[in-house]
Amino acid sequence: MIARAGAGPLRRLVVLRHAKSAWPDDVPDHERPLASRGRRDAPAAGRVLAGADCLPDLALCSTAVRARETWELAAAQWGTPPPVRHDARLYAAEVPELLEAVREAPAEAETLLLVGHNPGLEELVLTLAGDSLDDALDDVRTKFPTSAIAVLTWHGTGWASLAPGTALLTDMMVARGKKGHHGRGR
Repeated sequence: MIARAGAGPLRRLVVLRHAKSAWPDDVPDHERPLASRGRRDAPAAGRVLAGADCLPDLALCSTAVRARETWELAAAQWGTPPPVRHDARLYAAEVPELLEAVREAPAEAETLLLVGHNPGLEELVLTLAGDSLDDALDDVRTKFPTSAIAVLTWHGTGWASLAPGTALLTDMMVARGKKGHHGRGR
């Protein structure tokens, strides 16, 4: 069931899967950097979020190198990036750990960005979304690739009350940068 309008302010949880990572030899999974495609796609994710008017008040980011690099490249596209909390629980997290981290976000943050990994992020989106606009839920079920962005909206007085099935999946986008296009300022 979708939460009733008027049950608190409109909140948005923006879920961003890290951009495409490299697989260098002898590098632990947590330390894997972005691949060249990921270095193109991450700034594109920042531009997509700005274009969709989905800039966050706060970001929660996995401590994995590929997630941190995705956050840094995406946030560099905005005039003033929001504060970020790097949270080790978000690395290889499943739905309970992801929900715990989100529910701890301050109520003042009406738009929250979560940067992490699959399969946890895809499962979180499917768990929270009671419904979607257009075919967004089907799109997530089909594939939630690297640099995918899901936007969930719900009404609530604070993040602690976010519950399974109470959000509306309003959008699912995949950010892709163009070859030969390098972000400005870097």
